[in-house]
Parts: sequence; C-alpha cells; structure tokens
Amino acid sequence: MIKKYKPFSQSSRSAAANRPSVRSAVQSSGQPASRPSARPVGQPAAQSAGRGGRMQPRQPLKTNRRFISSQPKVERGLAQDNKLKIIFLGGLEEIGRNMTIFEYEEDIIIVDMGLQFPEEDMPGIDYIIPNTAYLENKINKIRGVIITHGHYDHIGAIPHLMGKLGNPPIYTGALTAGIINRRQTEFKEAPKLNIVKIVNGSKMKMGRNFEVEFCRVTHSIPDSFAPAISTPAGLIFYTGDFKFDHSPINDEPADLNRIASIGGRGVLALISDSTGADSPGYQISESKVGEDLNQMFERAPGRIIIGTFASLLSRVQQIITISEKFGRKVFPQGRSISQNIEIAQELGYFKMAKGTLINENEFRRLPRSKVTVICTGAQGEKNAALQRIASGEHRFVSILPDDMIIFSSSVVPGNERSVQALKDNLYRQGGMVFHYDLMDIHAGGHAKQEDLKLMIRLLKPKYFIPNHGHHYMLRVHGELAKGVGVDPNNVLIADNGQEIEFLKTAGGTMGRLGKDKAITDYVMVDGMGVGDVSNIVLRDRRVMSEDGMIVVIATIDSRTGEPIGNPDIISRGFVYMKENKRLIENTRMKVKNIVKAHDARTPADDDHIKNKIRNDIGQFLFTKTKRRPMVLPVVIKV
Repeated sequence: MIKKYKPFSQSSRSAAANRPSVRSAVQSSGQPASRPSARPVGQPAAQSAGRGGRMQPRQPLKTNRRFISSQPKVERGLAQDNKLKIIFLGGLEEIGRNMTIFEYEEDIIIVDMGLQFPEEDMPGIDYIIPNTAYLENKINKIRGVIITHGHYDHIGAIPHLMGKLGNPPIYTGALTAGIINRRQTEFKEAPKLNIVKIVNGSKMKMGRNFEVEFCRVTHSIPDSFAPAISTPAGLIFYTGDFKFDHSPINDEPADLNRIASIGGRGVLALISDSTGADSPGYQISESKVGEDLNQMFERAPGRIIIGTFASLLSRVQQIITISEKFGRKVFPQGRSISQNIEIAQELGYFKMAKGTLINENEFRRLPRSKVTVICTGAQGEKNAALQRIASGEHRFVSILPDDMIIFSSSVVPGNERSVQALKDNLYRQGGMVFHYDLMDIHAGGHAKQEDLKLMIRLLKPKYFIPNHGHHYMLRVHGELAKGVGVDPNNVLIADNGQEIEFLKTAGGTMGRLGKDKAITDYVMVDGMGVGDVSNIVLRDRRVMSEDGMIVVIATIDSRTGEPIGNPDIISRGFVYMKENKRLIENTRMKVKNIVKAHDARTPADDDHIKNKIRNDIGQFLFTKTKRRPMVLPVVIKV
C-alpha cells in the first residue's frame, strides 16, 4: 500500500540560512552503524522497513572483478571536503546510460541506473551499463537510489549493479517498481530489492545531508517523478525525462504549482532533460494523437497493425480504448509489450473491458476488420514482431492490401536505414503504411524548446546543468537557459565523469566544473558476460565483420621442424575459395615456405612462426586484394 507522507515541519523550513536543518537518521536493527537508514520523513522506521517492522538486512556484496576497470583510478584523488559533488556516470554525450551521483561528506545518493543500447560499431553487444568504479570504495556511503521513471535507459542496469553497490533502498513510483521487479526476476543472481514506493509530494530523509521531495512530471509512461534534493549547499531540482502535457492519458499533468512553489524557495541548480532541446515549439499532447488515431480507425477496412515502443504505455492505453470504441479486439505481439500490459493491468493503470485482449485462437477466428495488432519492432529490430510480419516470417499474422500499418513512434537516431527497409517490405506486401511525418500519430516524451524555457522560468535557478543528450543538445539547451535569464557563467556543461562541485562561501554557494574525472568507460553486456568484452574484442569483431578472417593450419614434424603436407586454408567472410583458387594456392605455398625457413623444434619457436605467418600473410593478402582479413595461424606438432 502506498503511504502518504507528512510534510516537513515548519521548524525545519526555518532553519539557518547557511545550511538547511537535517534530522538525525534513526539507526534501525539490521543496519550497520556507519550507514544511517533512509526512510520517509515523519514515518516510523518500522513502516518503511518492510515486513514485521524490521529493516531488511543488506545483501552481501558480490565482488565481480569484471566490473573493475584496469585504468588508473583518477577519482581516488578527489578532495573529500564539505562540498556538494555531482558526477554523471552516464547520460551526457549520449542518449541512455543515465546515472547521476550526489555526494556530500559521508552521504551519497544515486539518481537512475540505466542502460544504453549498442551502436552500429558494437557487433554482438546487447547493451552498455555505467561503470561504477568510482563507488567501489564508497558503498557504505550510499543512502538510496532514486528512479525517476520506468524506461530501460533509466532502470536497465539495476540487476547488474545493485548487488555490487550493497543493495541500497530504491525510491520510485508504483508502476516503475512493478517493471523493475519483473525485470529482476530474469536475473538469477540479482538480489531481492528493497523498494520504497513514492507518490507526488512524498518527502524522504536520506542520510544526514539529503532531504528529497518528489514532484510529479509528465512523460510517455505514467508514474514519472522529478526529485527536488535539499542539501547543505542548496536545493537541486532534477527534472528526469519530462514534457508538459495538460491532458495526458492514464496519468495526471505535471504538478506545476508544486514546481513553482519549489522555485519560490530558491533553487541553487536545475538539472534538466536536453533530449528535445533542438526542437522548436511545444511538444504535442497525447490527446492529439488520440484524435488522429480515431480518424484512421474510422476508415480502416481490414486489420490495423500498430508498431510502437513497448514502454510507451500511454499510447498502448489509447490504442486499446479506441479499439474498444470501434468494436475491435486487441492482439499484443512481443514479449516486452505483453509483460508491460500485464504489469499495468495488475497495478490498475490500464482501463479496458474484459475480453478486449485476445489470444492466438481468437485472433485466427475473428474477421480482419475486428482486430487490432499492437507490436514491437517499429525501429526495425531484427527479431521483433513487426519485422517478422513485414518479412512474411510471422507464424500467423500476414498483410493484405486492405490492412493499415501505423508507425506510432519516432525514429531513434541511428535506426533510419533499418526503419526505411522495414517500411519498404511492408509496402511490398501491399499494406497502407502511415507514420508520424504524415499525421500526428506520435507525441514524443521529451520537452521541446518552449517547454524547457517554461521549466527554467518556474524554477528560476542560479545554476543550470543540462543533461541527457549528446553534447550538441547540451550546448543548445545551455543557450536556451541564457536566453531566459540564467547567467552565462552559471551554465555548467560537463562531460561524463567530470565533477561538478558546489562549495559554500561567505558570499553564498559557488558552483564550478572540477578538473577531476571519474572513470566512465563502457561496461558492455554480451549474453551472460558483463564487462568481459573489451575494446580489443570489439575491434576484432569489427575487423571480421568488415574484411572477414582466414585460418592457416600448418602441421610440422616435432623432431625435424619440417612441414608435413601442405598447409590448410579456411576463409570466412574474406573470399569464396572455389572462385579464388590461385590466391589460395599462392597463400598456401607462402605459408609452407615460412615454416621451412625456421626451426620449429622448440615451443618458443611456435609463437615466432605464428607471428611470422600472421604478419607476412596479412601483408601478402593486402597486396593482392587491398583488404585486411584477420589471420589466425594454427601450428600443430606431430
């Protein structure tokens, strides 16, 4: 059950001007004495602790050396004085991998713990998570993790990192908690989480130095919150991903009164979402999307197949509601979208009539004009449902000329070619294809320029820190802040890992970009491996994907060192051997001559021969083909 929390007392609000008052954290049973418990302000420890009023014991720290970078730990030299330090371990210079550290003396809180999807030059990588080497020796300082909303670029690293970080409590909304818990069950070694559910206006004490008030904002998923973090240095407002939508679906609008009230208290720094900073105007409302979808449903003669993001739950609700209006049943396709619908139903976020969702048997039985298919894959993902439908490989969903295919999502930068190929395949099958460039059938989840300006005007911060975006987005957002009154000297644009510090002085709190940087290199997840794929491995994969590989197997006599027979050559992704017999034969003879020219009777010579084959054959093949395949020499002694 979600509890309502008491507001701060008047006495705490009227504390000394130089330092907000903080309450002593109550030590609860099961917690180490060096780590104060984090709990809702005004709530007894027994209520926030879990079952039976006892604090959940900390999970033992699991050491995984694959997470620990071999680079020099620059961050160990950072000063430990009484200043507020803000460090982004991800989310700057990129979209995704969001994770921000707030540190003051002996207290640390973390905001978000997300993943980043791989780029095109990262073959085989599933996703990338933040490097937490900076926190390696500071686990006992971590008082809690705040999760702003339920998208994977903000929650995706939780199963991999929480055990390493001592499994501190997580503070987030009910829907986000449901998505996090469901994902956690997919990882056998992940610890059981201690999640404290929050609502609009919840106030939490985290350690001696942090008090956090949660403010509702609107995004493309319900239960999105912006934390206002009170520190001895001043008040920091962290927007998370947001937009201003006055008529959202299955959610309440952003609490503008609370945001303005926080701004009236005096905001030291605003950390704001920059994803839409280069887009002029206002973000359109989700209700506008519903109007245009209604028009399309009215004139659709056959099936309606809609591709969207699995996490765009507001859109999924709209599609379900409109389908019911026109007497259509809804058939979800894709594991992630089916899971999210199930979670939202269980928590009461979805409204639908019984029997609206159908299974495969009902789908086959119903007339085409009575079915809506919601599926993942609008970004052209290889094995997603929409891609299989477009290629004719889906088991039972096929496209006829009277079917309507709707792309109710934007194109993620970098996916343009994949999406275009997907559209081409759908057109070839005769379907009617619509996307957001033709009609308003998608509303982004991120504020555009006018919304971003409004947020700055409401909060009136002394310092402005743009985050969540590529560097050019941060720069554009910084210019917007200057345009609405922020001192140009107080716009702090950092890189990942760069320390932003706020130090109290006689003249007030001063902010600046620090010189020290925490380690933020990529930790890549590849199947069951976490952090065991290095840049060298990626380079080898790129070489093989671009120029292929050639395996050279040489058999030699262990006593004489003479070659036995002719070397074997295997080509993969380099040349087709049957059509390049002369090149293969010349390569084979060159390898044989290399072996003959050296004494291979000692183990030390094996490596010498391999290196000689690798270098000489690589140069020979480049001379003949202008390509550099990976050469893998194998020496067998008999």
